[in-house]
Amino acid sequence: MQFQQLETSLILILLFVFFGGTFLISLSIGQKKENADSYMTAGNNVGFGISAASMTATWIWASSLYASATSGYTYGVSGPIHYGLWGALMILFIYPFGKRIRALAPNAHTLAEILRARHGPSSQMLLAGSNILGSLLSLTSNFIAGGALISMLSPLSFGAGILIIAAGVLLYTLWSGFRASVLTDFIQVCAMLGAVVIIVPAVFFAAGGTEIFIVGAHNLTAEQSSFFSSEAFLNQGAPYIAAVLAYAIGNQTIAQRLFSVREDMIKRTFVTATLGYGATVIGVGILGVVALYIGIEPIDGDVNNLIPQLASTYLSKTMLCIFIIMVIGSLSSTADSDLAALSSIVMTDIYGSKFTDKSKANAKLMLFIGRITMIVATALALYLATKQFNILELLVLVGAIWGALVFPVIASFYWDKVTNKAFGLAVISALIVFFPVRFGLISLNGPLAIISDILAIIGIGVVAGLMAFGFFGKRAALIIGSLAALICAPYAYGSISNYTILTASLLAYAVSTIICTLLSWNSKTNFDFTTIAQKTGHFDTCPVTQEMEGV
Repeated sequence: MQFQQLETSLILILLFVFFGGTFLISLSIGQKKENADSYMTAGNNVGFGISAASMTATWIWASSLYASATSGYTYGVSGPIHYGLWGALMILFIYPFGKRIRALAPNAHTLAEILRARHGPSSQMLLAGSNILGSLLSLTSNFIAGGALISMLSPLSFGAGILIIAAGVLLYTLWSGFRASVLTDFIQVCAMLGAVVIIVPAVFFAAGGTEIFIVGAHNLTAEQSSFFSSEAFLNQGAPYIAAVLAYAIGNQTIAQRLFSVREDMIKRTFVTATLGYGATVIGVGILGVVALYIGIEPIDGDVNNLIPQLASTYLSKTMLCIFIIMVIGSLSSTADSDLAALSSIVMTDIYGSKFTDKSKANAKLMLFIGRITMIVATALALYLATKQFNILELLVLVGAIWGALVFPVIASFYWDKVTNKAFGLAVISALIVFFPVRFGLISLNGPLAIISDILAIIGIGVVAGLMAFGFFGKRAALIIGSLAALICAPYAYGSISNYTILTASLLAYAVSTIICTLLSWNSKTNFDFTTIAQKTGHFDTCPVTQEMEGV
């Protein structure tokens, strides 16, 4: 097969036009009197159009496009469904919890800030620390995706590619922070959705169209050919359900959009983003299935090269330019969100946490700290990107780490008996169990296998129950969670420990839930949730001079 590349001058022009345009947009929202709160949450008044686009663009990152294709290539026809469908549904599951969180703390900046008001500084640091790690790894994975794209489709090296992407994203995000991220997301999501409608059919028909399903059927195993593949579900679908539920609850990039959108538009925003994400990511994942049918081997054995490889093989130069804009737009929309999230965490949870009276914080110093954070985070992510980790594995790992936080965080927002001790011990214990299992430091044999299987089954019930809780309440959650565990028990017991990634994620859910519940059950604490709004709020007493009312 003939691979084509764009000239160095052409790829540089494309990148200059894209990042230059986004930089000009960010300059248009600058303020004469800078505001720290606006830098972090855009005045808590972003309208439906921009919010829905921003939520969609943030969830559709280049890493998710690459990972969906990797899932299709690895697990066959059901791979993109297991990746895109569950990811889309998790966006939907955010909004009922999001409405509760906004009601408790209408002017908060981070989830960790709310946990400080609920429990204290130790719980705040646990969530803030996990988000710093998660956003840094997310930023890294997007730089990897950009570097793979540029090195594959131009004479430029991987190192040059990640450096250009990092500099471009930092350029337009540094000055206006979250405001730049949320506004440029609107343009980026329009470019992404338009490009996907063009690119996916173009590659499909150039590769042979429907004929490939007949000619290339021998390249698939029986599991890869089945829409109901148990291998695809246990290795991809189930771990991803657990991971993205954790992303939905623990991820500051998502929480930041929750805090910025007008309260009356939360439901519409997240429902719209659900549909946009699902259609786009499943569509791009089909390219991985196409690659599997036609027998493509990823260059250098690196599945991160799969999508650029297909594009360079089957697209014309003009279409290749559109494809590049699609991927650059998707990775930029999430990379700038990660930078904005990291800056907000450091501004609010590290510097701002020192002030009981938030108005006493130095807003100008906060802005300086936020910008320095973006620069340092970019440098660290560039270093990590040189390691070229597998993007799909990186995403599932981050989500699984956050899985230890999901139940304690949700319980803290609804149950007045959860204590700081219960929260902290639950999270730490879950992580202590998770890491040795996830990285194979202990063997799940004999009694350990029995214990892990039982806990994993409990974890299944916890995940199902939490999904039901947001929409239907506690009673329905208990019934649905119990039924899910009972139905899965005969199939999972004795075998689920063979699936390390899934088992580790479910253990994190189960252990954190059990410990948090046991330590809180007989607690004499009766927390007054109305105090959270009083302890969270604006740092800057200056009025916001510009708000994003929506499109």
